[in-house]
Amino acid sequence: MSSIQNLLRPHLRGMQAYPSARRSMSGGTLWLNANESPYPGPGGESTTANNNRYPNFQSTDLNRAYAAYAGIAANQLLSHRGSDEGIDLLIRAFCQPCEDAVLICPPTYGMYAIAAQLNNSPVVTAPLLQQGNDFQLDLAAIEDALNPSAPKQPRVKVIFLCNPSNPLGNLLEPKDIEQVLALAAGKAIVVVDEAYLEYAETSTQQTTAELSWASRIDTYANLVVLRTLSKAFGLAGIRVGFTLAQAELIQALEPVLAPYPLPEPSIQVATQALGLDALIPMRQQVIEAVTERQLLAQKLQALSWVKTVFPSTTNFILLQVPEAEAVMAYCQAAGVLLRQFKFPSLGPCIRISVGSPEENEQLMRILSGFGETQ
Repeated sequence: MSSIQNLLRPHLRGMQAYPSARRSMSGGTLWLNANESPYPGPGGESTTANNNRYPNFQSTDLNRAYAAYAGIAANQLLSHRGSDEGIDLLIRAFCQPCEDAVLICPPTYGMYAIAAQLNNSPVVTAPLLQQGNDFQLDLAAIEDALNPSAPKQPRVKVIFLCNPSNPLGNLLEPKDIEQVLALAAGKAIVVVDEAYLEYAETSTQQTTAELSWASRIDTYANLVVLRTLSKAFGLAGIRVGFTLAQAELIQALEPVLAPYPLPEPSIQVATQALGLDALIPMRQQVIEAVTERQLLAQKLQALSWVKTVFPSTTNFILLQVPEAEAVMAYCQAAGVLLRQFKFPSLGPCIRISVGSPEENEQLMRILSGFGETQ
């Protein structure tokens, strides 16, 4: 039995995916096998072409397009409803409820813990170590979690590493991620969440091959990379994400994924967004967002009531603000919505998404107005 099969929940080993009408039969010209309506939906054929038909389990065109973009083979990815579905999918596939644990490294993306709780999987934490304004993995804590000494301590089966970090904005040290992959070999799946990858590439002037862990998939059987079109591609509304891994792991996940994970309109928009004529303006928008982030960070640092502006390689900035609640209330009254966090090691913080130049100017006027009230 391979290491991946050994890590799967026992009852999923060898499980066959639901034989939907689209998966069990292909081709044909007269489709009468799925109880679909033969009539186009409301709006007429011009706006709902093929929407009366179920989509394929996986779109060949979409997966080939994203595989080419990510520099991997088409059989090394699954497309699904945002990276959030990928998070849930991995926990359902590898974590036996009440027994197998998910390891997270806070401060981190909140959906890892939520998905674990929804699947009744224990959550083990190995908080990031703060080094000035930087935060890196606590390798000793992760190693301890992977080698439990207490008899009732849960077995860690999935490790989530957010890189670049949300909500911190920084990158993890590559050598530390390599160490985690080595420590977890044969024991746990290591998931590197790259939702903000494109911003990090521009921020660090590194190529995808240099920065993304997708380029190491062939090296590590227990490596999974999560991607999304919600950030740099500007397509949060269509809910398209990807799970990248070796083909054996992808095949093991297929029976766990819904039989029709993406609606046809989302597939069409996503495929178009991965064309060369769309990738060029996307890259330009990322450059503009990074430039705006750098300008905004400088202005925020000049505000007397901001304690710390943390370095970022993303499209957002995290601020350490002792009067965070007052700032949030002031901004909300002015129609500006920000995100507040409170971390044990940092205290009150505010995360600001980088907007357009006009939006950022409006934000600074409002934040300057708050300073005048102090």
